[in-house]
Amino acid sequence: MNRSDQQLIEDYFKGDEKSLEALIQRYLKPIYSFTYRYVNTLQDAEDITQETFVKAWKNLKKFDQNKSFKTWIFFIAKNIAIDFLKKKKTIPFSEFSDNNGKNIIIETLVDSSLLPDKLVEKSDFVQVLNLAIAKLSPKYRKVLSLRYSNGFNFREIAEFLGESLNTVKSQHRRALTILKRQLLVFSS
Repeated sequence: MNRSDQQLIEDYFKGDEKSLEALIQRYLKPIYSFTYRYVNTLQDAEDITQETFVKAWKNLKKFDQNKSFKTWIFFIAKNIAIDFLKKKKTIPFSEFSDNNGKNIIIETLVDSSLLPDKLVEKSDFVQVLNLAIAKLSPKYRKVLSLRYSNGFNFREIAEFLGESLNTVKSQHRRALTILKRQLLVFSS
């Protein structure tokens, strides 16, 4: 049976340790992926992910169960990642270029080995898409990332960003419109 986050939390408070394990398993990969995009290193993303779950576990009794657990735990992860970046003084995840002006995302997407035509076309499209996304403003990139990389719905994005639902929907719509225009420019 697939229990909701709230049900897993309630069961954990009733003494069912397996419920906490199920909750961690549900969010382990999404939180790791989310933090990796902030810090761009495997080890740091692992450390931040672990710290996120420890902090969530320690503060679980303070969690308002009328709110979304998903939004809450991603918010914890974001704050820990930002604190980490402040200590490390690196670039935030909204910036895709390093200090030398090299675009880390684009460079990691390029595969120099020979590929079949279809994979080359797909790889080219991914490169173009990432170039277009990199040109979006940080607020639009953040909305798209939360929506498509982290699976947030619009209400969760609004809660996470502290924006109104209509503002988030509007930013999403504008981001897609701008992205479509940029893709047309790149393809011509």
